[in-house]
Amino acid sequence: MKIGIISGSHRNPSQSERVGRYMQRQLEQMGQDSWLYTLADNPLPLWDQAIWDNDEVWNERLAPIKQALSSCDGFIVISPEWHGQVPAGLKNFFLMFSRFELGHKPALITAVSSGDGGTYPVAELRMSSYKNNRLCYIPEHLILRKVEKILNENSADNEPVSDRYYRERIDWSLDVLLGYATALKTMRENTQIFHDKFGNGM
Repeated sequence: MKIGIISGSHRNPSQSERVGRYMQRQLEQMGQDSWLYTLADNPLPLWDQAIWDNDEVWNERLAPIKQALSSCDGFIVISPEWHGQVPAGLKNFFLMFSRFELGHKPALITAVSSGDGGTYPVAELRMSSYKNNRLCYIPEHLILRKVEKILNENSADNEPVSDRYYRERIDWSLDVLLGYATALKTMRENTQIFHDKFGNGM
């Protein structure tokens, strides 16, 4: 299995990317391949109509990312909560890529909060980011609260009880994601998932 990790924060550095790199290391310890893509510093310009018009510049820009996404069997989507919302760059990301890269592949939502928040990105991603690209969010999700106090390499920087809980929960959630990735890979191989007449969700 190969899992793509999308770090949705525009900041550089960011807690989202730190969490993503931790999860990448955990996947590698499980013997799984991974690929991390970070939206730090907004590497993708805002979507425009030229993407649908087979624009050469856009094609060149997106081709390597499309190839990497297509090679993944599942995804982790990491989002901070900014003003109760998913960052604009992450929403923009979902406008760029389609069912051919993301379709019918499982994804684990991971929300990041410096305080006690984090629920709004989960609801927003489940509601509005999957319709046309057919990404399949699994029922399990993570909300990493007070994130500065967990998953640090220096144990002195962690709150022990919370850190232990989140590490265990992350490992279990990754195992669940891998189970879905295995199951949906079989489904994609045996089901007509790409239909020109029904190219968009309802």
